[in-house]
Amino acid sequence: MVEFKDLIPVFDAESQCGSPVIIAGPCSAESRAQTLRTAEELASAGIRYFRAGVWKPRTRPGSFEGVGAKALPWLAEVREKTDMTPMTEIASPAHLRNALRAGICTVWIGARTAANPFAVQEIADFISGLPRGEKDRMGVLVKNPVNPDLELWIGALQRLYRAGVRRLGAIHRGFSAYGNHLYRNVPEWRIPIELKRRIPSLPLICDPSHIGGRRDLIGKISQQALDMRFDGLIVESHCDPDCALSDSAQQVTPSELSTILLSLRSCPDSTAEDSLRVYREEIDIIDEGLVSLLSRRMEVARCIGGLKIREGVSVVQPGRYSMLMEHRVADGERLGLCPEFMRRILGVIHEESVRQQLSLRGNENEIAATEDN
Repeated sequence: MVEFKDLIPVFDAESQCGSPVIIAGPCSAESRAQTLRTAEELASAGIRYFRAGVWKPRTRPGSFEGVGAKALPWLAEVREKTDMTPMTEIASPAHLRNALRAGICTVWIGARTAANPFAVQEIADFISGLPRGEKDRMGVLVKNPVNPDLELWIGALQRLYRAGVRRLGAIHRGFSAYGNHLYRNVPEWRIPIELKRRIPSLPLICDPSHIGGRRDLIGKISQQALDMRFDGLIVESHCDPDCALSDSAQQVTPSELSTILLSLRSCPDSTAEDSLRVYREEIDIIDEGLVSLLSRRMEVARCIGGLKIREGVSVVQPGRYSMLMEHRVADGERLGLCPEFMRRILGVIHEESVRQQLSLRGNENEIAATEDN
């Protein structure tokens, strides 16, 4: 058990009486008008915590990387006009210094920064030098690293804790994975659940916007998180999502967010149900991964089929099929899988691979008796 003995709640009374904390706001503070309009609409919907990116770590140069420090006064104005608590992402001591000067005392560390111990330590070192009173007012949320590494996530939290931060929390935004998936970032729910088991007093917030990458998935993912006893949600909401300068596909209007929140249900307090839910979620994620892998497998099979056409090679390669079947069945057996089960699965996959290759030749003949490519 990791020791975080004297954590102070990051959020107010709502998180202590069973209601989930809701943090919402645009991916980026693009202009004063857009920031204030979104904040006012969210405040009217009862949202108390406002998020907006000021510095945006984009994958490629040339993308919208935020307007920078000039947006910080807009967030301060949000607090003055709506009484919402504003927060933003920081990735360096300079970012944090500017945020604190603007009166922004609650920040989060993003997934890319959390994956870099040097960067987190630089932020922690800066915090160490702050007066005690300033540390006590500061709230820091840490997103999971881009890769599914629980120890790295905990390590980032430990660095901040040792620097004197006591208002700590974690944000689960999913993990990067290669290839096509249902989700933009795969949830891997067991990892945040294990984080909560190790640090029970740590608030755990789900980011359905970044997990799903699509606005139509926000409701489903939010419900899953609440079913697993997450303490709250951080959702990207924009007054005009389709015109957003970053992550437009995963943002919802404040009105749409209200509808989503009203649709969410509380779940009964059941330890057994919690455990079953976690396992079922993991099975769902594994199944989604299997579908993605099968799609990729057939894509490669079609590439092979095209090559065979160009080179005048027959689709069926009995020798290779026998070798693959023998090796894969043995691999499965070492992992506790029944040989007969493996033969059935591999046979169906092979049959579809051959069908895909034959279709490239305009040949849909019977393939039941064929051997693998």
